[in-house]
Amino acid sequence: MSTPTAAPTRRRMSPRRRARTVRLVQYAVLLAVIVWLIVTMDARQVQSVFLRPDLVGETLLGIPQHLLNTLIYTAGAFVVGLVLGTVLALMRLSQVAPYRWLAGIYIEFFRGVPAIIVLLAFGLLPVAFPGLRFPLDPYGTVWAALGMVSGAYMAETIRAGIQAVPKGQVEAARSLGMPVSTSMRRIVLPQAFRIITPPLTNELILLTKDSSLVYVLGLTTAAFELTKFGRDLSNSNGNLTPLVVAGFCYLLITLPLTFLVRWMESKQKKAR
Repeated sequence: MSTPTAAPTRRRMSPRRRARTVRLVQYAVLLAVIVWLIVTMDARQVQSVFLRPDLVGETLLGIPQHLLNTLIYTAGAFVVGLVLGTVLALMRLSQVAPYRWLAGIYIEFFRGVPAIIVLLAFGLLPVAFPGLRFPLDPYGTVWAALGMVSGAYMAETIRAGIQAVPKGQVEAARSLGMPVSTSMRRIVLPQAFRIITPPLTNELILLTKDSSLVYVLGLTTAAFELTKFGRDLSNSNGNLTPLVVAGFCYLLITLPLTFLVRWMESKQKKAR
């Protein structure tokens, strides 16, 4: 009498082979999507709507001034936000309770309110307070509004950087008789900013894009930033080419910053 033979067991796929199969499937899906886009796309229509050659040239002629405005709005707001964020971070870490409460209320408020509402409020301040004028208006108005919003975000980043500095270094400075303010200025803050440089650069990228909201202030043509300039030109020509060109100009600003952030993060990882 013969004994029944056991059914052959299925060999399980190895993790390496499974990962390779998943990658191949992902590549196949991506290739299929690209082929579908190429087959279904009307290239002539896309060019006439998004990349009309005559409008590309017309837009590029006006880009330099408005690109410069975007950079000025961004840089000024970043400086205001950095100074304000540092003060708020130190208040959050203060042993004086009212300082911590005030900083906490400010941070939560301006992180919760959209930047466009803050810009609108600052634009209407001269109406509520006759005679009030920001220096270098409209640049000063934009710097103050966006700087106050970004300062709320930077404050938490800077606070985390300060807390990441080893306490032993502060205690060593105190044991040498160094005042708290001096040790904070010479020892803690330089190391904290070295740690938080990548996230601060990300904040600079976000500010670059937030500068597109300043159109709500009703600026003159000379003070337009990239988005307002591209949108007005698109509306007057009934074509999206100027907006597309303006979008590429934002990429010229943000992509180098993005690569810089990645380089700094990889450098920090190697240093660890």
